[in-house]
Amino acid sequence: MCATASRKHSFTRSGTTSGSARRRSKRSRSATGVASARKRFGQHFLEAAWVAKLIGAIAPTQDQTFLEIGSGRGALTRPLAARAGRVVAIEIDRDLAALLERESIQNLRVLQSNFLDVDLRETLADERRPLRVAGNLPYNVSSPILFRLLGAADEGRFFSDATLMLQKEVADRLVARPGRKEYGALAIQVTLLADVDHLLTLPPGAFRPPPKVTSAVVRLRFRPPAVDVGDPKVFERIVRGMFLQRRKTVANALRPVADSLGRSSGELLERAQVDGTLRPEALTVHDIARLSRAVL
Repeated sequence: MCATASRKHSFTRSGTTSGSARRRSKRSRSATGVASARKRFGQHFLEAAWVAKLIGAIAPTQDQTFLEIGSGRGALTRPLAARAGRVVAIEIDRDLAALLERESIQNLRVLQSNFLDVDLRETLADERRPLRVAGNLPYNVSSPILFRLLGAADEGRFFSDATLMLQKEVADRLVARPGRKEYGALAIQVTLLADVDHLLTLPPGAFRPPPKVTSAVVRLRFRPPAVDVGDPKVFERIVRGMFLQRRKTVANALRPVADSLGRSSGELLERAQVDGTLRPEALTVHDIARLSRAVL
């Protein structure tokens, strides 16, 4: 599920909510006008002091349009709308979306939906481009959302950048460099299409209720591919295939995917001039790009 942000950090867990629980939740929200955190959406709301730090890191300006993934209670949405030219906020929680829409903020458009279900091209067709992106990503679907943004960014022409709050473990994987234990398929595929910077680390106490993990804010700046990979689908198969067996040598880890592509591991390594005795985590995106092009 894909809702959260602003004063809400998302730790979505699967499960169901009984009808009576839903009715109690709806009554409590409608009676008070203040939304409490919902466990089924894994909601954790960001404290005001950290909202200010996040706005400072984003640095919105009046000539920019933002897509916010998960507007939550609107704690980030309001200052974002005050500083940006326009904000399009997507929120999965219909009560939170309705409360925010009721405020009638002039330059804010609120969509109640799961981000992964939204046709971004159609939904944002009339918005000024490139858009900037901000939001909290639900931990259990952070990778699908990241890849959705990478695929839609169009080398920075559709989305220029994305400032995202993630579980620190995922953020560490995004900024990891070759040779580090955190380095893997996620870092390689993101690095191909974006520059990634770590901006903030947030302790559990930055949220109410506090989550059990530390969070981090990163910025992705979208751009053209760092290197020619030949066929992107082949590149992805090689990356995923090798890192499924990351403890093996490159020669051995590459063998299954090379066989599936009608090539031998040794042939690809020789053509790409890559050392097969290395471990996959030692390879740069340029090394893997040469392996991908060697298939052609």
